[in-house]
Amino acid sequence: MITYSEAIQSVPPYQMTSILLANGFSQAWDHNIFNYKYLLQAANFGDRAPQIQELFKKLKTYDFEKVMKRLVSTQLVLEIYGADPQLIETVKQDQEILKSALISAISNTHPKLPSNVTNDQYTSVRKLLSRFNQIFTLNYDLLLYWSKNKNDLPPENYSTDDGFRGFPTHWQGYGTDQEVHFLHGGLHIYDTVSGIRKHKCTEDGVPIIDQVRQNLEQGKFPLFVAEPTHEKKRARIEHNPYLNYCLRQLRALTGTLFIYGHSIADNDSHIFEEIKKSHITKIFISIYGDMDSKENRATMMRARNQLFGMDIEFFQAETTPVWAAI
Repeated sequence: MITYSEAIQSVPPYQMTSILLANGFSQAWDHNIFNYKYLLQAANFGDRAPQIQELFKKLKTYDFEKVMKRLVSTQLVLEIYGADPQLIETVKQDQEILKSALISAISNTHPKLPSNVTNDQYTSVRKLLSRFNQIFTLNYDLLLYWSKNKNDLPPENYSTDDGFRGFPTHWQGYGTDQEVHFLHGGLHIYDTVSGIRKHKCTEDGVPIIDQVRQNLEQGKFPLFVAEPTHEKKRARIEHNPYLNYCLRQLRALTGTLFIYGHSIADNDSHIFEEIKKSHITKIFISIYGDMDSKENRATMMRARNQLFGMDIEFFQAETTPVWAAI
């Protein structure tokens, strides 16, 4: 398997090169925080905790999306078989409880300040990102957002456009040079009656994560796509102007695409469908650890199936200078 350096050096000069970041990007900074086991420990399911926690136990998983998918399937079966309407409603409510608990757990366990990331780490990731014309992420956390805003750090004169303008900051998108796209939303992005906005550190120094927590206490949730299936995710995306715009920018890509930190799971098939509709000519996909492991063989098989007909090559994730120079 080739290294990241070998992959990036193989890209023809001046060709558009883009990157799609997934959970492995955040886990590379701190595996203990950005994983489902930690989030499950922090999740509050309220009065439904015994039942929902038992679901995780019986399914032998920490993955919120896997449990959500089972609840959706259960609802479908119950409806077809004419089960008790009250039971069906309970299953539907548990889906919403699970989704809300995930969002709250992410915000409550998230590093509080940008200073939790060192300048050396920011510099390393900014150098990595500066190699790409378009940046897409499936992550909800603030690590990419913090990194893109550290314009006082190297590379010199490197800055990115996320499509937001004005104060209070609102998303404009069209007519901008937007090159950073949060495909599934993010902690810092929220929807209002007057449009899509984003949190910034306030003049009196209130951190973004504290603003998010204040909103959650008022029942106001960040813009998140946490639906269990790719069909439901697509429907959620298509009904939001910001998310829909970002997804269509993925379809508009040409040249080379790097996918870093993604297991190519089926619940993100809507993402791969857009990639297949693009004019991308080459895709490099990161693989973490032993490429012959059962998990990695499954990932590579899914990649070949999801992106059938496209030119795919795998590279060693550990050789990518994400949060530290290599």
